[in-house]
Amino acid sequence: MKKTLLLLALPATALLAREARRSAPPAKIYDLVINHVSVVDVAAGRLRPDQTVAVAGGKIVRVGPATGRYAARQTVDGTGRYLLPGLWDMHVHFRGGDSLAAANKKSLALYLAHGITTVRDAGGDLTPFIYQWRQEEAAGTLAGPRLFTSGPKIDGPGATWPGSLEVTTPAQVSHALDSLQKLRVDYVKIYDSKLSGEAYLETIAQAEQRGLKTTGHMPYSVTLAEAVNRGLDATEHLYYVFKACSGKEDSLTALVRNSLTTSKPLGLFALLPAVYDTYSPAAAQRIFRLMAAHHTAAVPTLAIGHTLAGLAENDHAHDTLRAYIDPKIQRTYAKRLAGARQQSAAARAFSQKLEARFRTLVPQMQAAGVAILAGSDSGPFNSFTYPGASLHDELRLLVQAGLTPAQALRAATLNGATFMGVAARSGSITEGKDADLVLLTANPLADITNTRQIEAVVSRGKLYARADLGRMLAAIKNK
Repeated sequence: MKKTLLLLALPATALLAREARRSAPPAKIYDLVINHVSVVDVAAGRLRPDQTVAVAGGKIVRVGPATGRYAARQTVDGTGRYLLPGLWDMHVHFRGGDSLAAANKKSLALYLAHGITTVRDAGGDLTPFIYQWRQEEAAGTLAGPRLFTSGPKIDGPGATWPGSLEVTTPAQVSHALDSLQKLRVDYVKIYDSKLSGEAYLETIAQAEQRGLKTTGHMPYSVTLAEAVNRGLDATEHLYYVFKACSGKEDSLTALVRNSLTTSKPLGLFALLPAVYDTYSPAAAQRIFRLMAAHHTAAVPTLAIGHTLAGLAENDHAHDTLRAYIDPKIQRTYAKRLAGARQQSAAARAFSQKLEARFRTLVPQMQAAGVAILAGSDSGPFNSFTYPGASLHDELRLLVQAGLTPAQALRAATLNGATFMGVAARSGSITEGKDADLVLLTANPLADITNTRQIEAVVSRGKLYARADLGRMLAAIKNK
């Protein structure tokens, strides 16, 4: 009897199982799954081996041990591969006026092909075009990195760069900031070619009151400490940090101020030898501690300094990447190249010596708690500092200067996202964040130059395999 009841129950059990399968939600189908990959944890500075990373809707929706199989529209075997967050270049330029807009646009492909999924434009005269590129990227009709921009720079009367907002008085500063806020820029970039010390500090103070981030150059007629105490969020290049490392900074600043009313005002380059000769380790530690306490970041841009310091010996005639730089932009390189050839031997030697000293500042700032941001300064007029590749040069030089590969990677990923206020959605491989990723064939924590060993790039959740990246570059190659 028991046997008969068991047999009668079997069809009912099967029926219930079928009904359960019908009522169960369908299995999740991801857009992309990368299996058995070593994830580079940039926050912890270590590898998380044998992971599965799943992407859907442009977001990372799963990160965890590679157990089980997952349904996906695209699956990549990550065995022997390393997954890195998309790189950030925190100092680039799009500029040169309308006639160079199309040439600038080509550089977007160069950034993406080199694993750079976000860039921060540090001021120029192509702001309307940048906003148009953003729209095209969001619509999926243009492949390129995410774009942050400062819009036009703030400078003084007779500014060097076209499109700059020229200010002298507090009222003019207020009007300039009104204009930038109307443009909805991401931060404020200050330049120092004609800007007075008073207008510079006023710009920082007013921007701070509005909740706007400020960064940029600095007139030598003020001290970096004054700027930091007003609320400066970052300093670009190391000329201004270096001046604050002088044991005679106050005297040198007073010398510059007093010279401004004479026929021969002193500027940055005239004063650098005196700054170099009065370098003080104690002064350096004081300014680094102040920067760390006020969360003022530094963007060293070592790569462009290294390139420009060597222009007299290397004209870059045989660089393979020149083939991907529009001839119109290549023509903007001529002025710096000509200037380098006219330098005296003594001037060239000092440039090399200065760059070497700059590199010593980087690990000291890192140790003091200053946030380091990786930026290349690539773009028109910055000779042979190629979009994309130059950020990898920057990472190599940061490590040569004394950072660990993990610290350099944070400078080019999480630190950038943190500075721009988007670390909750970018900068690391974490569930819920943007799916901007770089798949490498070698471990970047073992050797920072392995960031160049790119197998694929994921931007906004879309996979670009090596062949796709190759076609992207072929499309912009000079005929």
